[in-house]
Amino acid sequence: MDICKIHENASKCNMNTMECFMVLSTQVQKISIATLCILFGTLCVFENSLVLYLIYSSPRTRKKPSYLFISSLALADILASIIFVCSFVNFHVFHETNFSKETFLLQLGGVNTTFSASLSSLLLTALDRYISISRPSEYKLLMTRKRAWIALGVLWVTCATIASLPLLGWNCCTLDSTCSELFPFVDGNYLSSWICFVMVLLGCIVYAYAHVLWRAHQHVAYMEKHQTQVGKQNTRIRMDVMLAKTLVMVLTVLVLCWSPILILMIYSIFARLSNHLRKVFAFCSTLCLLNSMVNPIIYALRSKELYSSLRMVFSRFRRQLKASEESPEVESTHKSSMIET
Repeated sequence: MDICKIHENASKCNMNTMECFMVLSTQVQKISIATLCILFGTLCVFENSLVLYLIYSSPRTRKKPSYLFISSLALADILASIIFVCSFVNFHVFHETNFSKETFLLQLGGVNTTFSASLSSLLLTALDRYISISRPSEYKLLMTRKRAWIALGVLWVTCATIASLPLLGWNCCTLDSTCSELFPFVDGNYLSSWICFVMVLLGCIVYAYAHVLWRAHQHVAYMEKHQTQVGKQNTRIRMDVMLAKTLVMVLTVLVLCWSPILILMIYSIFARLSNHLRKVFAFCSTLCLLNSMVNPIIYALRSKELYSSLRMVFSRFRRQLKASEESPEVESTHKSSMIET
């Protein structure tokens, strides 16, 4: 097992070291990982594709900046699911190593880009709600479609640039530095920097959501104090309270799903990981897929516009299904009447 001493990587940056990262040793572990990835990945692609369809099938929702951010989140989750499941299952289940270092870093960069874009899209969604609830009178002037598209462009370019750094040369093979124990060819300093980037994103999201929740609490108190008042103001307050609860639910799921892998990543920087902890990290990685799968469910249940669009889609599908079932009976009746004639 000397070859698996990742820290002594000066002469071991080759594809043979990949076997050291294949920590799933039993068939049960491989089947479990494959089942979780395929189940979460399939549901994630289906649900987020449905969210994209619901948003862009309605002229009212696709023009709103807030739904542009949700669309970015759904797109990032779809791409993350596809890239993660394919690369993760091939590596840990089928032990596929018949590719170059550049190909592996390209796949890892794709996973990092999409998951980072998912978190960044959540941050933009949180900032959108922050502006909406803190400066409602100026919201339409501050948050325009043009600014939303610019923010999304900066988001994706930034995430792709940061994720591409190992492929561009910031890896332990090129720098002859200490490799990470969790990812092949990844420099330990780069992993620390990426963790800091994710922690900053999470910190900003928590701050924005906490402010939204505080303002929502103020609005609830206002509603209780002025129950007799009706009109646009109360409608606006109810909408903000509902959206605040939705964002808090998203944040809770986000923290629960991302905390285990971030804790293990941070621990790997300061201490050696046992094979058991590396197996735990492999299974905890599937929680990122779970997060991507749960987000669209929360939107469908909490967003009135998406939920009403979903109901319309299902009712239209039921009518089409009912019409297709009735058409053979109509055709049979028509044929029998022709025979009688």
